[in-house]
Amino acid sequence: MPNNTLIRNTERLIQSKKIQYLSLRICDLPGRWLHFSVPTERFFTNGKLQKKLLTDGLAFDGSSFEGFKSIEQSDTLAIPDLASATVDPVSPVPTLSFACTLREPETMETYWRDPRAVAQRAEEHLKKTGIADAAYFGPEIEFFIFDSVAWKIREGYSLMNVVSREGGVGEYEDVGDTFKVRTQEGYFVMPPYDYYFTMREEMVRQLKSAGIEIERDTHERATAGSAEIDIRYETLLSIADKMLLFKYIVKNVAHKYGKLVTFMPKPLFGHNGSGMHTHHSLWKSNKPVFYDEKGKYHRLSKIAMYYIGGLLKHARALAAITTPTVNSYKRLVPGFEAPTTIAFGYRNRSTCVRIPAYPTTPASRRIEFRIPDPSANPYLCFSAMMMAGLDGVKNKIDPVKEGYGPLEISGYSAEGARRASFTPSSLEEALNALENDQAFLLEGNVFTKEFVRLWIDYKREEIAKVNKHPTAPELDQYFDC
Repeated sequence: MPNNTLIRNTERLIQSKKIQYLSLRICDLPGRWLHFSVPTERFFTNGKLQKKLLTDGLAFDGSSFEGFKSIEQSDTLAIPDLASATVDPVSPVPTLSFACTLREPETMETYWRDPRAVAQRAEEHLKKTGIADAAYFGPEIEFFIFDSVAWKIREGYSLMNVVSREGGVGEYEDVGDTFKVRTQEGYFVMPPYDYYFTMREEMVRQLKSAGIEIERDTHERATAGSAEIDIRYETLLSIADKMLLFKYIVKNVAHKYGKLVTFMPKPLFGHNGSGMHTHHSLWKSNKPVFYDEKGKYHRLSKIAMYYIGGLLKHARALAAITTPTVNSYKRLVPGFEAPTTIAFGYRNRSTCVRIPAYPTTPASRRIEFRIPDPSANPYLCFSAMMMAGLDGVKNKIDPVKEGYGPLEISGYSAEGARRASFTPSSLEEALNALENDQAFLLEGNVFTKEFVRLWIDYKREEIAKVNKHPTAPELDQYFDC
Protein backbone atom coordinates (compact mmCIF):
# COMPACT_ATOMS: atom_id res chain seq x y z
CA MET A 1 0.00 0.00 0.00
CA PRO A 2 1.52 3.38 -0.99
CA ASN A 3 2.06 6.02 1.67
CA ASN A 4 -0.58 8.68 2.29
CA THR A 5 1.49 11.49 0.76
CA LEU A 6 1.79 9.61 -2.53
CA ILE A 7 -1.94 8.87 -2.54
CA ARG A 8 -2.85 12.52 -1.88
CA ASN A 9 -0.47 13.75 -4.58
CA THR A 10 -2.07 11.38 -7.09
CA GLU A 11 -5.57 12.49 -6.08
CA ARG A 12 -4.61 16.16 -6.53
CA LEU A 13 -3.11 15.37 -9.93
CA ILE A 14 -6.31 13.65 -11.08
CA GLN A 15 -8.38 16.65 -10.00
CA SER A 16 -6.10 19.41 -11.27
CA LYS A 17 -5.59 17.83 -14.70
CA LYS A 18 -9.23 16.68 -14.96
CA ILE A 19 -8.09 13.14 -15.70
CA GLN A 20 -10.69 11.07 -17.54
CA TYR A 21 -8.84 7.76 -17.87
CA LEU A 22 -6.36 5.72 -15.86
CA SER A 23 -3.98 3.74 -18.09
CA LEU A 24 -2.35 0.69 -16.48
CA ARG A 25 0.84 -0.26 -18.30
CA ILE A 26 2.52 -3.65 -18.25
CA CYS A 27 5.88 -4.76 -19.62
CA ASP A 28 5.98 -8.19 -21.28
CA LEU A 29 9.01 -10.47 -21.36
CA PRO A 30 10.72 -9.08 -24.49
CA GLY A 31 10.21 -5.52 -23.23
CA ARG A 32 7.13 -4.16 -24.98
CA TRP A 33 4.77 -1.84 -23.11
CA LEU A 34 1.11 -2.89 -23.19
CA HIS A 35 -1.86 -1.30 -21.47
CA PHE A 36 -5.53 -1.22 -20.65
CA SER A 37 -7.52 1.81 -19.50
CA VAL A 38 -10.42 2.37 -17.13
CA PRO A 39 -12.61 5.47 -16.69
CA THR A 40 -11.36 7.50 -13.75
CA GLU A 41 -14.72 7.47 -11.96
CA ARG A 42 -14.49 3.70 -11.54
CA PHE A 43 -11.82 4.10 -8.86
CA PHE A 44 -12.00 7.81 -7.99
CA THR A 45 -15.03 9.09 -6.08
CA ASN A 46 -15.50 12.19 -3.94
CA GLY A 47 -11.91 13.22 -4.63
CA LYS A 48 -10.49 9.96 -3.25
CA LEU A 49 -8.79 6.98 -4.84
CA GLN A 50 -10.38 3.70 -3.83
CA LYS A 51 -8.07 1.45 -1.82
CA LYS A 52 -9.23 -1.52 -3.89
CA LEU A 53 -7.29 -0.22 -6.90
CA LEU A 54 -4.15 0.28 -4.84
CA THR A 55 -4.18 -3.07 -3.03
CA ASP A 56 -5.97 -5.45 -5.41
CA GLY A 57 -5.24 -3.81 -8.73
CA LEU A 58 -7.03 -4.95 -11.87
CA ALA A 59 -7.16 -8.41 -13.41
CA PHE A 60 -6.15 -9.24 -16.98
CA ASP A 61 -5.44 -12.25 -19.20
CA GLY A 62 -1.75 -13.05 -18.73
CA SER A 63 -1.84 -15.75 -21.41
CA SER A 64 -2.14 -13.08 -24.10
CA PHE A 65 1.26 -11.57 -23.23
CA GLU A 66 4.57 -12.71 -24.74
CA GLY A 67 6.46 -15.00 -22.37
CA PHE A 68 3.81 -14.98 -19.63
CA LYS A 69 1.15 -17.54 -18.72
CA SER A 70 -0.66 -20.52 -20.22
CA ILE A 71 -4.39 -20.17 -20.81
CA GLU A 72 -5.46 -22.48 -17.97
CA GLN A 73 -3.73 -20.23 -15.39
CA SER A 74 -4.07 -16.90 -17.12
CA ASP A 75 -5.56 -14.63 -14.43
CA THR A 76 -3.05 -11.99 -13.33
CA LEU A 77 -3.29 -8.78 -11.31
CA ALA A 78 -1.76 -5.44 -12.34
CA ILE A 79 -0.97 -3.25 -9.30
CA PRO A 80 -0.35 0.41 -10.26
CA ASP A 81 2.76 2.07 -8.83
CA LEU A 82 1.63 5.59 -7.86
CA ALA A 83 5.23 6.80 -7.88
CA SER A 84 5.24 6.27 -11.65
CA ALA A 85 2.07 8.34 -12.28
CA THR A 86 2.47 10.41 -15.46
CA VAL A 87 0.03 12.62 -17.32
CA ASP A 88 0.14 11.18 -20.83
CA PRO A 89 1.41 14.01 -23.09
CA VAL A 90 0.33 12.42 -26.38
CA SER A 91 -3.13 11.10 -25.49
CA PRO A 92 -6.01 13.18 -26.94
CA VAL A 93 -7.98 12.59 -23.72
CA PRO A 94 -6.59 13.57 -20.26
CA THR A 95 -5.04 10.29 -19.14
CA LEU A 96 -2.91 9.35 -16.15
CA SER A 97 -0.61 6.38 -16.75
CA PHE A 98 0.95 4.02 -14.21
CA ALA A 99 3.68 1.42 -14.54
CA CYS A 100 2.37 -1.76 -12.92
CA THR A 101 3.82 -4.64 -10.94
CA LEU A 102 2.18 -8.03 -11.47
CA ARG A 103 0.85 -10.36 -8.78
CA GLU A 104 -0.80 -13.75 -8.52
CA PRO A 105 -4.51 -13.37 -7.64
CA GLU A 106 -4.69 -16.21 -5.10
CA THR A 107 -1.55 -15.52 -3.07
CA MET A 108 -0.87 -11.84 -3.94
CA GLU A 109 2.76 -12.85 -4.43
CA THR A 110 4.80 -11.14 -7.14
CA TYR A 111 4.47 -12.92 -10.47
CA TRP A 112 7.84 -14.55 -11.10
CA ARG A 113 7.95 -13.67 -14.80
CA ASP A 114 7.30 -9.95 -14.25
CA PRO A 115 10.35 -8.03 -15.58
CA ARG A 116 9.55 -4.99 -13.43
CA ALA A 117 9.71 -7.12 -10.29
CA VAL A 118 13.27 -8.12 -11.27
CA ALA A 119 14.28 -4.44 -11.20
CA GLN A 120 12.60 -3.97 -7.82
CA ARG A 121 14.52 -6.92 -6.38
CA ALA A 122 17.75 -5.60 -7.88
CA GLU A 123 17.37 -2.27 -6.06
CA GLU A 124 16.61 -4.07 -2.80
CA HIS A 125 19.64 -6.32 -3.27
CA LEU A 126 21.96 -3.34 -3.85
CA LYS A 127 20.99 -1.83 -0.50
CA LYS A 128 21.51 -5.14 1.30
CA THR A 129 25.06 -5.46 -0.04
CA GLY A 130 26.11 -2.26 1.74
CA ILE A 131 28.14 -1.27 -1.32
CA ALA A 132 25.81 1.59 -2.21
CA ASP A 133 22.38 3.02 -1.51
CA ALA A 134 21.51 3.69 -5.13
CA ALA A 135 22.65 2.90 -8.66
CA TYR A 136 22.14 5.54 -11.34
CA PHE A 137 21.90 4.88 -15.06
CA GLY A 138 21.94 7.37 -17.93
CA PRO A 139 21.11 5.84 -21.33
CA GLU A 140 21.99 7.41 -24.67
CA ILE A 141 19.09 6.20 -26.81
CA GLU A 142 19.59 5.94 -30.55
CA PHE A 143 16.85 5.24 -33.09
CA PHE A 144 15.84 5.71 -36.72
CA ILE A 145 13.07 7.86 -38.20
CA PHE A 146 11.73 6.66 -41.57
CA ASP A 147 9.15 8.03 -44.00
CA SER A 148 7.71 4.55 -44.50
CA VAL A 149 8.64 0.91 -44.03
CA ALA A 150 7.04 -2.18 -45.56
CA TRP A 151 7.93 -5.85 -45.40
CA LYS A 152 6.31 -9.12 -46.38
CA ILE A 153 7.25 -12.75 -45.77
CA ARG A 154 5.64 -15.46 -47.88
CA GLU A 155 6.49 -19.03 -48.83
CA GLY A 156 7.96 -18.07 -52.18
CA TYR A 157 9.40 -14.67 -51.39
CA SER A 158 10.23 -12.03 -48.82
CA LEU A 159 10.74 -8.31 -49.27
CA MET A 160 11.61 -5.20 -47.30
CA ASN A 161 11.35 -1.58 -48.41
CA VAL A 162 12.58 1.31 -46.26
CA VAL A 163 11.96 4.86 -47.44
CA SER A 164 13.91 7.86 -46.13
CA ARG A 165 14.13 11.15 -47.98
CA GLU A 166 16.91 12.32 -45.69
CA GLY A 167 19.21 9.46 -46.65
CA GLY A 168 18.09 8.88 -50.22
CA VAL A 169 16.79 5.42 -49.31
CA GLY A 170 13.95 3.58 -51.04
CA GLU A 171 12.01 5.64 -53.59
CA TYR A 172 14.43 8.55 -53.02
CA GLU A 173 17.51 6.48 -53.91
CA ASP A 174 17.98 7.83 -57.42
CA VAL A 175 16.46 11.26 -56.82
CA GLY A 176 18.87 14.17 -56.76
CA ASP A 177 18.44 16.13 -53.54
CA THR A 178 20.67 19.03 -52.56
CA PHE A 179 20.01 18.42 -48.88
CA LYS A 180 20.55 14.66 -48.76
CA VAL A 181 22.91 13.55 -45.99
CA ARG A 182 25.99 11.82 -47.38
CA THR A 183 26.44 8.18 -46.35
CA GLN A 184 27.82 7.83 -42.82
CA GLU A 185 28.27 11.62 -42.50
CA GLY A 186 25.15 12.41 -40.49
CA TYR A 187 26.81 13.15 -37.14
CA PHE A 188 25.65 16.55 -35.82
CA VAL A 189 24.43 17.80 -39.23
CA MET A 190 22.45 21.04 -39.20
CA PRO A 191 19.05 21.75 -40.75
CA PRO A 192 18.03 21.57 -43.54
CA TYR A 193 20.18 18.43 -43.81
CA ASP A 194 18.83 17.41 -40.39
CA TYR A 195 15.46 16.87 -42.03
CA TYR A 196 13.63 15.63 -38.92
CA PHE A 197 15.00 18.30 -36.56
CA THR A 198 11.62 19.95 -35.91
CA MET A 199 10.01 16.61 -35.13
CA ARG A 200 12.84 15.62 -32.81
CA GLU A 201 12.51 18.89 -30.92
CA GLU A 202 8.82 18.18 -30.39
CA MET A 203 9.79 14.75 -29.09
CA VAL A 204 12.03 16.45 -26.55
CA ARG A 205 9.29 18.88 -25.49
CA GLN A 206 6.80 16.06 -24.95
CA LEU A 207 9.37 13.97 -23.08
CA LYS A 208 10.11 16.89 -20.77
CA SER A 209 6.40 17.46 -20.16
CA ALA A 210 6.20 13.82 -19.03
CA GLY A 211 8.93 14.37 -16.43
CA ILE A 212 11.83 12.93 -18.43
CA GLU A 213 14.90 15.16 -18.16
CA ILE A 214 16.88 15.39 -21.39
CA GLU A 215 20.64 15.86 -21.63
CA ARG A 216 20.73 16.53 -25.38
CA ASP A 217 19.41 15.44 -28.77
CA THR A 218 21.19 15.20 -32.09
CA HIS A 219 21.32 13.67 -35.54
CA GLU A 220 23.52 10.58 -35.32
CA ARG A 221 26.18 9.40 -37.74
CA ALA A 222 24.08 7.08 -39.91
CA THR A 223 22.44 8.75 -42.86
CA ALA A 224 18.74 7.96 -43.06
CA GLY A 225 16.90 9.48 -40.10
CA SER A 226 19.48 8.48 -37.50
CA ALA A 227 18.74 10.18 -34.16
CA GLU A 228 19.86 10.19 -30.54
CA ILE A 229 18.20 11.57 -27.42
CA ASP A 230 20.01 11.19 -24.10
CA ILE A 231 18.06 10.85 -20.87
CA ARG A 232 19.40 12.32 -17.63
CA TYR A 233 20.44 9.63 -15.16
CA GLU A 234 17.94 8.15 -12.70
CA THR A 235 17.80 5.22 -10.30
CA LEU A 236 17.31 1.74 -11.73
CA LEU A 237 13.54 1.24 -11.50
CA SER A 238 12.79 4.85 -12.39
CA ILE A 239 15.01 4.90 -15.49
CA ALA A 240 13.55 1.59 -16.70
CA ASP A 241 10.01 2.98 -16.34
CA LYS A 242 11.06 6.12 -18.19
CA MET A 243 12.76 4.15 -20.93
CA LEU A 244 9.42 2.56 -21.85
CA LEU A 245 7.67 5.93 -21.55
CA PHE A 246 10.37 7.40 -23.81
CA LYS A 247 9.72 4.86 -26.56
CA TYR A 248 5.97 5.40 -26.32
CA ILE A 249 6.21 9.18 -26.64
CA VAL A 250 8.82 9.19 -29.42
CA LYS A 251 6.82 6.73 -31.54
CA ASN A 252 3.61 8.70 -31.07
CA VAL A 253 5.17 12.04 -31.99
CA ALA A 254 6.58 10.45 -35.16
CA HIS A 255 3.13 9.02 -35.93
CA LYS A 256 1.65 12.52 -35.62
CA TYR A 257 4.06 13.65 -38.37
CA GLY A 258 3.21 10.64 -40.55
CA LYS A 259 6.59 9.03 -39.88
CA LEU A 260 7.81 5.81 -38.24
CA VAL A 261 10.38 5.29 -35.49
CA THR A 262 12.22 2.03 -34.92
CA PHE A 263 14.52 1.06 -32.06
CA MET A 264 15.67 -1.98 -34.04
CA PRO A 265 19.48 -2.10 -33.59
CA LYS A 266 20.42 -2.46 -37.28
CA PRO A 267 17.63 -1.64 -39.74
CA LEU A 268 19.95 -0.62 -42.61
CA PHE A 269 22.94 -2.34 -44.19
CA GLY A 270 26.09 -0.24 -44.47
CA HIS A 271 25.09 2.29 -41.81
CA ASN A 272 25.79 2.60 -38.10
CA GLY A 273 23.19 0.87 -35.97
CA SER A 274 21.30 2.10 -32.91
CA GLY A 275 22.93 1.56 -29.54
CA MET A 276 21.99 2.42 -25.98
CA HIS A 277 25.30 3.30 -24.36
CA THR A 278 24.58 3.45 -20.64
CA HIS A 279 26.39 5.49 -17.98
CA HIS A 280 26.66 3.90 -14.52
CA SER A 281 27.39 5.34 -11.10
CA LEU A 282 26.91 4.16 -7.51
CA TRP A 283 26.14 6.43 -4.57
CA LYS A 284 26.21 5.89 -0.81
CA SER A 285 25.16 8.42 1.83
CA ASN A 286 24.87 11.03 -0.96
CA LYS A 287 28.50 10.53 -1.98
CA PRO A 288 29.80 9.16 -5.32
CA VAL A 289 31.25 5.69 -4.76
CA PHE A 290 33.16 5.62 -8.04
CA TYR A 291 35.34 8.66 -7.24
CA ASP A 292 38.66 8.57 -5.43
CA GLU A 293 40.98 11.59 -5.52
CA LYS A 294 43.93 9.17 -5.14
CA GLY A 295 42.63 6.62 -7.63
CA LYS A 296 45.44 5.33 -9.83
CA TYR A 297 43.37 5.27 -13.00
CA HIS A 298 41.74 8.63 -13.75
CA ARG A 299 40.55 9.04 -10.13
CA LEU A 300 38.40 5.94 -10.21
CA SER A 301 37.95 4.23 -6.85
CA LYS A 302 38.78 0.57 -6.26
CA ILE A 303 35.06 -0.18 -6.19
CA ALA A 304 34.69 1.44 -9.62
CA MET A 305 37.54 -0.66 -10.99
CA TYR A 306 36.08 -3.85 -9.55
CA TYR A 307 32.68 -2.88 -10.97
CA ILE A 308 34.32 -2.54 -14.39
CA GLY A 309 35.92 -5.94 -13.84
CA GLY A 310 32.52 -7.49 -13.19
CA LEU A 311 30.98 -5.95 -16.30
CA LEU A 312 33.81 -7.23 -18.48
CA LYS A 313 34.08 -10.64 -16.82
CA HIS A 314 30.40 -11.25 -17.56
CA ALA A 315 30.18 -9.22 -20.80
CA ARG A 316 29.50 -12.19 -23.06
CA ALA A 317 26.70 -13.49 -20.81
CA LEU A 318 25.32 -9.96 -20.36
CA ALA A 319 25.01 -9.63 -24.13
CA ALA A 320 22.15 -12.16 -24.08
CA ILE A 321 20.14 -9.61 -22.07
CA THR A 322 21.55 -6.23 -23.14
CA THR A 323 21.64 -7.05 -26.88
CA PRO A 324 18.84 -9.61 -26.95
CA THR A 325 17.77 -9.92 -30.60
CA VAL A 326 19.13 -11.68 -33.67
CA ASN A 327 19.38 -8.26 -35.28
CA SER A 328 21.49 -6.92 -32.38
CA TYR A 329 24.56 -8.77 -33.65
CA LYS A 330 24.42 -7.10 -37.03
CA ARG A 331 25.22 -3.91 -35.08
CA LEU A 332 28.01 -5.46 -32.99
CA VAL A 333 30.56 -5.65 -35.80
CA PRO A 334 33.82 -3.71 -36.28
CA GLY A 335 33.82 -0.58 -38.38
CA PHE A 336 30.60 1.09 -37.25
CA GLU A 337 31.69 2.52 -33.87
CA ALA A 338 30.27 -0.59 -32.19
CA PRO A 339 31.94 -1.76 -28.97
CA THR A 340 33.18 -5.20 -30.00
CA THR A 341 36.25 -5.30 -27.75
CA ILE A 342 35.85 -6.69 -24.22
CA ALA A 343 38.13 -4.16 -22.59
CA PHE A 344 38.08 -0.77 -20.88
CA GLY A 345 39.76 2.45 -21.84
CA TYR A 346 39.81 6.17 -21.21
CA ARG A 347 37.82 7.98 -23.94
CA ASN A 348 37.94 4.79 -26.04
CA ARG A 349 34.70 4.13 -27.94
CA SER A 350 35.85 0.84 -29.43
CA THR A 351 35.83 -0.83 -26.00
CA CYS A 352 32.87 -2.20 -24.06
CA VAL A 353 33.63 0.10 -21.14
CA ARG A 354 34.62 3.71 -21.73
CA ILE A 355 35.77 6.10 -19.02
CA PRO A 356 34.40 9.51 -20.09
CA ALA A 357 36.91 12.35 -20.05
CA TYR A 358 34.24 14.90 -19.13
CA PRO A 359 33.22 16.36 -16.79
CA THR A 360 35.83 15.91 -14.07
CA THR A 361 33.92 16.65 -10.84
CA PRO A 362 33.62 13.88 -8.20
CA ALA A 363 29.85 13.66 -8.69
CA SER A 364 30.25 13.08 -12.43
CA ARG A 365 32.82 10.28 -12.18
CA ARG A 366 31.14 7.37 -13.92
CA ILE A 367 31.66 4.58 -16.40
CA GLU A 368 29.93 3.94 -19.71
CA PHE A 369 28.94 0.41 -20.78
CA ARG A 370 28.55 0.53 -24.54
CA ILE A 371 27.20 -2.91 -25.48
CA PRO A 372 23.43 -2.42 -24.88
CA ASP A 373 20.98 -1.52 -27.59
CA PRO A 374 17.42 -0.14 -27.29
CA SER A 375 15.76 -3.46 -28.19
CA ALA A 376 16.56 -4.63 -24.65
CA ASN A 377 13.95 -5.00 -21.93
CA PRO A 378 15.05 -2.07 -19.72
CA TYR A 379 14.11 -3.74 -16.42
CA LEU A 380 16.23 -6.78 -17.23
CA CYS A 381 19.01 -4.85 -18.96
CA PHE A 382 19.78 -2.36 -16.18
CA SER A 383 19.35 -5.03 -13.49
CA ALA A 384 21.70 -7.49 -15.20
CA MET A 385 24.39 -4.85 -15.76
CA MET A 386 24.27 -3.79 -12.12
CA MET A 387 24.42 -7.40 -10.92
CA ALA A 388 27.53 -8.00 -13.03
CA GLY A 389 29.18 -4.88 -11.63
CA LEU A 390 28.30 -5.81 -8.05
CA ASP A 391 29.73 -9.28 -8.60
CA GLY A 392 32.97 -7.62 -9.61
CA VAL A 393 32.98 -5.61 -6.38
CA LYS A 394 32.09 -8.63 -4.24
CA ASN A 395 34.84 -10.79 -5.75
CA LYS A 396 37.34 -7.94 -6.26
CA ILE A 397 37.70 -8.61 -9.97
CA ASP A 398 40.60 -6.39 -11.03
CA PRO A 399 40.15 -5.59 -14.74
CA VAL A 400 43.87 -4.88 -15.15
CA LYS A 401 44.97 -8.19 -13.65
CA GLU A 402 42.29 -9.97 -15.68
CA GLY A 403 43.81 -8.53 -18.86
CA TYR A 404 40.94 -6.25 -19.83
CA GLY A 405 43.09 -3.17 -20.25
CA PRO A 406 43.39 -0.33 -20.05
CA LEU A 407 43.25 -0.33 -23.83
CA GLU A 408 44.31 3.06 -25.15
CA ILE A 409 44.41 2.05 -28.82
CA SER A 410 41.58 1.17 -31.17
CA GLY A 411 40.04 -2.21 -30.49
CA TYR A 412 39.61 -2.51 -34.26
CA SER A 413 43.36 -2.36 -34.90
CA ALA A 414 45.49 -5.48 -35.27
CA GLU A 415 47.24 -4.71 -31.98
CA GLY A 416 43.93 -4.09 -30.22
CA ALA A 417 42.51 -7.34 -31.56
CA ARG A 418 45.56 -9.22 -30.36
CA ARG A 419 45.24 -7.88 -26.82
CA ALA A 420 41.51 -8.33 -26.27
CA SER A 421 38.64 -10.78 -26.55
CA PHE A 422 35.41 -9.94 -28.34
CA THR A 423 31.70 -9.69 -27.82
CA PRO A 424 29.56 -12.58 -29.12
CA SER A 425 28.97 -12.65 -32.86
CA SER A 426 25.43 -14.00 -32.57
CA LEU A 427 22.54 -14.25 -30.13
CA GLU A 428 23.06 -18.02 -29.92
CA GLU A 429 26.66 -17.46 -28.84
CA ALA A 430 25.50 -14.99 -26.19
CA LEU A 431 22.84 -17.39 -24.89
CA ASN A 432 25.44 -20.15 -24.62
CA ALA A 433 27.59 -17.78 -22.57
CA LEU A 434 24.64 -16.95 -20.30
CA GLU A 435 23.87 -20.63 -19.86
CA ASN A 436 27.40 -21.15 -18.52
CA ASP A 437 27.70 -17.87 -16.59
CA GLN A 438 24.57 -16.92 -14.67
CA ALA A 439 25.45 -17.26 -10.97
CA PHE A 440 26.04 -13.50 -10.67
CA LEU A 441 22.41 -12.88 -11.66
CA LEU A 442 21.06 -15.23 -9.00
CA GLU A 443 22.53 -13.33 -6.04
CA GLY A 444 19.78 -12.08 -3.73
CA ASN A 445 17.26 -13.99 -5.84
CA VAL A 446 17.17 -10.99 -8.20
CA PHE A 447 16.96 -13.30 -11.18
CA THR A 448 16.06 -16.94 -10.57
CA LYS A 449 17.26 -20.06 -12.36
CA GLU A 450 13.73 -20.50 -13.65
CA PHE A 451 13.67 -16.96 -15.05
CA VAL A 452 17.06 -17.34 -16.77
CA ARG A 453 15.94 -20.67 -18.23
CA LEU A 454 12.72 -19.05 -19.45
CA TRP A 455 14.71 -16.26 -21.11
CA ILE A 456 17.14 -18.61 -22.84
CA ASP A 457 14.38 -20.88 -24.14
CA TYR A 458 12.26 -17.94 -25.30
CA LYS A 459 15.17 -16.40 -27.18
CA ARG A 460 16.17 -19.70 -28.80
CA GLU A 461 12.64 -20.00 -30.16
CA GLU A 462 13.10 -16.49 -31.57
CA ILE A 463 16.35 -17.54 -33.26
CA ALA A 464 14.72 -20.63 -34.77
CA LYS A 465 11.89 -18.53 -36.17
CA VAL A 466 14.26 -16.08 -37.89
CA ASN A 467 16.67 -18.75 -39.13
CA LYS A 468 13.96 -20.59 -41.05
CA HIS A 469 13.70 -17.85 -43.66
CA PRO A 470 16.17 -17.56 -46.55
CA THR A 471 17.36 -13.99 -47.10
CA ALA A 472 18.31 -11.94 -50.14
CA PRO A 473 22.04 -11.92 -49.24
CA GLU A 474 21.95 -15.73 -49.07
CA LEU A 475 20.48 -15.91 -52.56
CA ASP A 476 23.09 -13.46 -53.79
CA GLN A 477 25.90 -15.47 -52.21
CA TYR A 478 24.83 -19.04 -52.86
CA PHE A 479 22.31 -19.18 -55.73
CA ASP A 480 24.92 -20.19 -58.32
CA CYS A 481 26.59 -22.86 -56.19
